[in-house]
Amino acid sequence: MALTQSPGIVTGEGAIRPDLIERCRLAFGENPKNRLARNAVTRVSVDDVALNWDIITRTDHSFSHRIDDWSVTAQKQTGRCWMFAGLNTLRFGAKQKMGLKEFEFSQNYLFFWDKFERANYFLEGIIETADRDLDDRTVAFLLARPISDGGQWNMFANLIKKHGVVPKVVMPETESSSSSRRLNSIVNGKLRDGAHAIRALHEQGAGSEAMRAAKDETLATIYRILAIHHGTPPTRFSWEWTDRDGQFHRAPEMTPQEFAQEYVTMPVDDYVCLVNDPRPTSPYGRTYTVEFLGNVVGGEIVKYLNIEIDLMKEIAQQTIMGGEPVWFGCDCGKMMRRDLGIWDKDLYDFESVYDTDFELSKAERLLYHETAMNHAMVFTGVDVVDGQPKRWRVENSWGPDMADKGFYTMNASWFDEHMFEIAARKSLLPAALQEALDQEPIVLPAWDPMGALAR
Repeated sequence: MALTQSPGIVTGEGAIRPDLIERCRLAFGENPKNRLARNAVTRVSVDDVALNWDIITRTDHSFSHRIDDWSVTAQKQTGRCWMFAGLNTLRFGAKQKMGLKEFEFSQNYLFFWDKFERANYFLEGIIETADRDLDDRTVAFLLARPISDGGQWNMFANLIKKHGVVPKVVMPETESSSSSRRLNSIVNGKLRDGAHAIRALHEQGAGSEAMRAAKDETLATIYRILAIHHGTPPTRFSWEWTDRDGQFHRAPEMTPQEFAQEYVTMPVDDYVCLVNDPRPTSPYGRTYTVEFLGNVVGGEIVKYLNIEIDLMKEIAQQTIMGGEPVWFGCDCGKMMRRDLGIWDKDLYDFESVYDTDFELSKAERLLYHETAMNHAMVFTGVDVVDGQPKRWRVENSWGPDMADKGFYTMNASWFDEHMFEIAARKSLLPAALQEALDQEPIVLPAWDPMGALAR
């Protein structure tokens, strides 16, 4: 191909000009700080260079209120953090009731049912949008990732109420429950097959009955695929254990739902989702939901009540001081050090390394896609000084090899900037906000960042 302009010269409105490149090159070389930063960052991680040592030395890992005395769990190569956090919250009361120091519910059991329920939820969304074009933004969003590993508190509650729980030994982990990428790819491929069949029926003039019959055929295949990878969920099982005092117990055979009724002591129905969304379009004191965000058709919708961050801190602190853990969602990748187990707003001094400011506020980071909920964990401790939380103890689900045997420390400054959600008892809200929960929720689009944890 013949060049129509001189080599190395690109013209046109908006193109990078050669004089700008030269100006950038000269400015970089003239500043010795740039050369020093380059020499460091080309040899070691920028996180090591930017690490704020003052934060490390000032962060204590002791807490005035701490309730955990157990080992952490490991979600492994999956996005099941929300489910692990939920089950870790429930096991607190179950351990106490059974007199056990260590106990885990089966994450694989709930993972199976979430995948199956999500497949149905997706296909119902395809039926609902069958009259729209394929390049409609919502249809394209649904087809981009029919199911994933993520989830929300209301979705967790849906699974508990419909399918119950079982001990981990009754349905232990499998290769695919511990490493879900390949299975997700297979299931999503089959769900797109099902979506094509449903939309083809609609184009032929078929009604909802025919489309749901096609949906059921796809779901039967999905069940078979999931059972091959996860095992078949038990319908009844027996449960025996020896408590921490050495006493043996044998429970009568029961269903997963009966097991949940007996050993899930946390009143799941009393809990609501509280979020801090400071965007100007999201008034405090209002409820929100996200279109096509859910798992169980006919179950609870994902509903948030937007509250100010100080109230969120107060409710989380009250819950821990009252002897209960707190499920929460956040943007965990910001200002976090895995090996040291620390979150702090100023943990890394990137401004000094790059000689620039990062100026977006929390609201602006949401608007410009710089932040979103991407991980769920559990608060198991808080350090209170003069009535205010100074730092939080976090039970993660990344195994025991990082931080304090898998427990992390979150400083108060980080909470303000990167925390988004907690599940809490409705009774801890002021009366006006309890009444606000009855509002018809504002519906956010399917791609809104407040739905990110489930994706």
